Amino acid sequence: MSETNPAATAEVAAPHRYTAALAAEIEARWQDVWDAEGTYAAPNPTGDLAGDPETAAKPKKFIMDMFPYPSGAGLHVGHPLGYIATDVFARFQRMTGHNVLHTLGFDAFGLPAEQYAVQTGTHPRVSTEANIENMKAQLRRLGLGHDKRRSFATIDPDYYKWTQWIFLQIFNSWYDDAAKKARPISELVARFESGEREVPGGRSWNELNAVEKADVLGQYRLAYASDAPVNWCPGLGTVLANEEVTADGRSERGNYPVFKAKLRQWNMRITAYADRLLEDLDALDWPEAIKLQQRNWIGRSEGARVDFPVGDDRITVFTTRQDTLFGATYMVLAPEHPLVDTVTPGAWPEGTHQVWTGGHATPAEAVAAYRAQAASKSDVERQADAKEKTGVFTGAYATNPVTGERIPVFIADYVLMGYGTGAIMAVPAHDTRDFAFARAFELPMRCVVEPSDDRGTDTSTWDDAFASYDAKIVNSTGEDVSLDGLGVVEAKARITEWLESKGIGEGTVNFRLRDWLFSRQRYWGEPFPIVYDEDGVAHALPESMLPLELPEVEDYSPRTFDPDDADTQPETPLSRNEDWVNVTLDLGDGPKKYRRETNTMPNWAGSCWYELRYLDPHNTEKLVDPEIEQYWMGPREGQPHGGVDLYVGGAEHAVLHLLYARFWSKVLYDLGHISSAEPFHKLFNQGMIQAYVYRDSRGIAVPAAEVEERDGAYWYQGEKVSRLLGKMGKSLKNAVTPDEICAEYGADTLRLYEMAMGPLDVSRPWDTRAVVGQFRLLQRLWRNIVDEATGEVTVTDAEADEETLRALHKAIDGVRGDLEGLRFNTAIAKVTELNNHLTKAGGPVPRPVAEALVLLVAPLAPHIAEELWRKLGHTDSVVHQDFPVADPAYVVDETVTCVVQIKGKVKARLEVAPSISEEELEKVALADEKVVAALDGAGIRKVIVRAPKLVNIVPA
Repeated sequence: MSETNPAATAEVAAPHRYTAALAAEIEARWQDVWDAEGTYAAPNPTGDLAGDPETAAKPKKFIMDMFPYPSGAGLHVGHPLGYIATDVFARFQRMTGHNVLHTLGFDAFGLPAEQYAVQTGTHPRVSTEANIENMKAQLRRLGLGHDKRRSFATIDPDYYKWTQWIFLQIFNSWYDDAAKKARPISELVARFESGEREVPGGRSWNELNAVEKADVLGQYRLAYASDAPVNWCPGLGTVLANEEVTADGRSERGNYPVFKAKLRQWNMRITAYADRLLEDLDALDWPEAIKLQQRNWIGRSEGARVDFPVGDDRITVFTTRQDTLFGATYMVLAPEHPLVDTVTPGAWPEGTHQVWTGGHATPAEAVAAYRAQAASKSDVERQADAKEKTGVFTGAYATNPVTGERIPVFIADYVLMGYGTGAIMAVPAHDTRDFAFARAFELPMRCVVEPSDDRGTDTSTWDDAFASYDAKIVNSTGEDVSLDGLGVVEAKARITEWLESKGIGEGTVNFRLRDWLFSRQRYWGEPFPIVYDEDGVAHALPESMLPLELPEVEDYSPRTFDPDDADTQPETPLSRNEDWVNVTLDLGDGPKKYRRETNTMPNWAGSCWYELRYLDPHNTEKLVDPEIEQYWMGPREGQPHGGVDLYVGGAEHAVLHLLYARFWSKVLYDLGHISSAEPFHKLFNQGMIQAYVYRDSRGIAVPAAEVEERDGAYWYQGEKVSRLLGKMGKSLKNAVTPDEICAEYGADTLRLYEMAMGPLDVSRPWDTRAVVGQFRLLQRLWRNIVDEATGEVTVTDAEADEETLRALHKAIDGVRGDLEGLRFNTAIAKVTELNNHLTKAGGPVPRPVAEALVLLVAPLAPHIAEELWRKLGHTDSVVHQDFPVADPAYVVDETVTCVVQIKGKVKARLEVAPSISEEELEKVALADEKVVAALDGAGIRKVIVRAPKLVNIVPA
């Protein structure tokens, strides 16, 4: 007797069963149909909507994912989580009557492609475009409903033409503090020329030469070049952003040392918008955690500016505790502070404490040595609360303006040039870091805030500083001002008024936010549309010369240097193409020789405005058509600043990308180019799909797919390995690709599994073994409508019974609310419950119920829904069908169970109408035979009724 294969036998018995093979055929076929028919094309309000008033009248929804970077490694199953979620939501919005714009482009400039080019000689465009095509194929297989007409990559010259154009708008603008908005720089020039505004320095505008005028305007431009302190990495040959530097002061890529250096760099004056960036957060529908991160990053603080004389110069500090000015016993400058060289004398003052000198013969030697030491540390390291404080005396003394005392001026790395003024007045009795520094350098300290504990005011006995905002000021009386006995708030107000009366300070606001460093010494980025004349003055290219395209170069890498040699200067790849760099141009005043800018823009540039290009991606004349921008992103009820209706992405972009994009939007809004002052109205941060990482005894990751579990332990090739839940990725050898899951179960199953794993905003562990659960759901759905043996539809035209109608309409009501609220896991649970009800009921499913079920599934599993919709006899796509609406009569239960308690114990359960009144419910409960028996004639002291679910009887 020959053996039989059960699986093969089942296939023969059920040739039309929903299998991975059938899913693959259905999915590929419908993806082709959607592409051919332009199913997901979103019409604009002009042009393609001109003759379609019905579509034009629809409410709109603009739904976006954060820009993906096309990595050569391709996608793993963690990457599509947000993309699937926005696709489900977009499909639901189409089915609820909205004109939906949903598309996806590619953020394609950046260091990874450049590094690959350095290693292989492959042009970054070649590798990047290949990665994009691979990613497009992977995303297409998931059935994402993107309007592909609107897709682009930031490396497309037609795209970065407008990135360059926006840069020039910012370059040619200044921030008018009086109007609280950006204005064209030409208006500022006109004010200088007319004398309406005084020129810094006191000279008239016409007395200045071209270089002097450029220097003056550079103090106002929103995009400006300056000698900026930067993170210089000789080992990579480039400047790095703060986020590219590790906490121990090394490059994230390559692990090279990073130094502080001053280089000529482009900056964006984002600080001008600090108040507006803070204020407008309140109107955005963002997670509070993200808003808090932005508020902290901007770091608004109110205080006072105070000037401390140092010889003929003055050191200006910003402090939020001007009330403690009498307690300032020394000062600290950041090592990079420009006044350090000015105030440092040639020799140590007589009587200089030995511990202050660092063992150096002169102040200049001490300062130089300490500066070199500080340059090797990152800002994070310098701000770390280390026990040992380091620094050196500059040899200079300042004068405390309220006490008249001479106080020593130090440099120390815990003070940063990038915060405040780069200088602090040190009040060691009331600041922990100043206290530690004062103890290390044997500096005096004076208590000026009365301690609330029993330590007293003798600071020599203190173990740490005393800081309080709720205490009295003491030891703070000068010749013509006294703060003694005042609270902190009153003392701040009084000393600020005194400082302003003396002309040595004023009340002011400070921000932690720094101007945005916008230069990179790289090849694979947008070229700056800037040229320099023979005097070094920067000139903007006219719009007619845009885009300025990247030239070909022989070597893509910046010139690298000895990683430990901080005294080097970048040599950019673009600078090696002399024919491109040195040009003769006519910028309106005849042909002249110019030199191009050889830095490139950072990878953030292209993602600062891409939402606008989605609106009008083929416009060659304007950034965006105003009517189109107003339609998709303009202000409306509940969205006072306008913006994208839903923006989904990772919380890791809370500060940088989101803050930069908001800044660009506000400048464009101020200049009248767009109607939306904010780019993204609603932000949603999806969680992360995690996976187990298995490591051997050396701590090296081993292939997760080859690990065996035995007796509660994990083994790889006979060796016991550890297991820890973490990120998913190729380097961790635990990545699962969507292609693998699609091949084994189909894309609809993958979509359902990722949406069913848990709430969208929390992280969740991937479990390939659990995917089959969603596959079985789709098989049951298919079986409820299609005969597996014949392939024929099995639905009936008979009416559904009341129980089925109740199950259906409760599911419709629940799924509708869940999809609107991005609760996809609970929506799938409700669909499963309805599907299981139909399975258990047996017999053919009534057609109206089957059709409603398919429509409920359509946003979540669009391929199978489209196929079943067609099998049910429809010729139009399920994508644009109306989402079912629940009948309230079937949503409300006919009866609810009311619990009757006596002395807190349940004595009866009553089935009552949900709408029963409290009076009627009390009568029914007291008349119930079980309640009567339990009372046994006892009187009733009190009846507590909570209709319709509870009656509590208290006997007399």
